[in-house]
Amino acid sequence: MNNDSSPLNIRQMIDTVGFASRPVQMDELMNYISANEDDNIKKALLDAGVNNSTIWKTVISPHDDYTYVGYLYPALLQNVKAKTIILIGVCHKAKQFNLENKIIFDSFSHWKMPYGNVLVSSLRNEIIGQLNTDLYEVNDTVQSVEHSVEAIIPFLQYYNRDIEIISILVPYVYYNKMEEISRPLARAIKTVTDKYNLQWGKDFAIIISTDAVHYGDEDWGGKNFALYGTDSAGYKLAVNHEYEIMNNCLTGNILQAKIKKFVDYTVKEEDYKDYKWTWCGRYSVPLGLLTTLYLQKLYGDDLNGVLIKYASSIDHPHIPVKDIGMGVTAPANIHHWVGYSAIGYK
Repeated sequence: MNNDSSPLNIRQMIDTVGFASRPVQMDELMNYISANEDDNIKKALLDAGVNNSTIWKTVISPHDDYTYVGYLYPALLQNVKAKTIILIGVCHKAKQFNLENKIIFDSFSHWKMPYGNVLVSSLRNEIIGQLNTDLYEVNDTVQSVEHSVEAIIPFLQYYNRDIEIISILVPYVYYNKMEEISRPLARAIKTVTDKYNLQWGKDFAIIISTDAVHYGDEDWGGKNFALYGTDSAGYKLAVNHEYEIMNNCLTGNILQAKIKKFVDYTVKEEDYKDYKWTWCGRYSVPLGLLTTLYLQKLYGDDLNGVLIKYASSIDHPHIPVKDIGMGVTAPANIHHWVGYSAIGYK
């Protein structure tokens, strides 16, 4: 499905420092990973029971600087085989734009990416047409300044130059509203993809974008996110807390109770707009998983979530990117680090 007859309305890249914006950057990055990190990818996939025949229907992917996330991107995304990708991203600037309790679409025809413009699937408008207007907003300005979706697309494009995308951002949303949105969203996706005989996993897939914990007591806008302290013992406790969340909420069968538990871990009960544990995807993850849950019910599927790898911005050597014109958008040290969770559902 495509928008070839539509006038070009191209969404430009917002982060050309942390992410690759030119083909030579992606080529060099992937060459480096292949030469230096390939064993890490193979081990992660082997440990997770993943092989070349694995096809993800939904994944949870990081979206931080390439130098930090490194081989986690290809380790996860190489098994996304579909041409049409529904990307469910974080709306980091929801407060600035006063956005809540709706999902955010764009109206762009293409997104500018390293290997050329990526087509926005015409399925987007058909899906929107299935939804009540109180559930969504079309806002190109917000989509233009959000980095959580554009981080992932260059890797998808590396593996398949013909991908088509649909970007959906999730701002502040309380849990019951997530239910109200995700049910009709799942029905809309099923109705529209059935119309064109598209199969989940083979023809279309869902990618949920989130970085895991944002941790530390420095460079977080004056906030202290170091619940366990910033020494090595505190780091270990924080990582253990991360695994507790993933094991209790995100891996194995997708269950409504587990999704609600993730919200309870990450969002304050007394104020759904406030962090309890600082995953930026505290809304994108549960809404994306609820949509996946209702889709699997419509299909009669029973998906299983597999943790490919958890990493942080300080637990491994960084990929050198300065020579290819890239850099970092935030520090990485014991006082300021980010976690990354790469999970596939099949």
